[in-house]
Amino acid sequence: MVLKIDFNSDEAIYIQLRNQIIMGIATDMIREGDTLPSVRQMADYIGINMHTVNKAYSVLRQEGFVKLDRRRGAVVSLNYDKIQAVRELSQNLDVMLAWGICRHITREEVHQLVDEIFDRYTRGCMETEEKEADEG
Repeated sequence: MVLKIDFNSDEAIYIQLRNQIIMGIATDMIREGDTLPSVRQMADYIGINMHTVNKAYSVLRQEGFVKLDRRRGAVVSLNYDKIQAVRELSQNLDVMLAWGICRHITREEVHQLVDEIFDRYTRGCMETEEKEADEG
């Protein structure tokens, strides 16, 4: 798993780690059932405090991306309520769109960005499905 943590960013490291794991799941680099590195392993790998990793894993658990298993550690388990997920996405987009409007980003530019980003995540999933179909 390749993680891109920016130690100079204003964004908290645990949030960056959380986001990187979610992006890994979305691109199918991390799959449901995969076990994430232990808190100690991840902290050593990134060079951060174990409490920071623990906080990221706890947030991922609360958000339904992982379950914590005493024997296996943090296991990717996509447990979600789609209605709630749409509501949360709407809240996040609301702020981002207001931010963009204040910077004169047009509706067309927003739609283009959304399409590009959506394609980036779904392209990896489609390629994996095609590869599995060819092998099967």
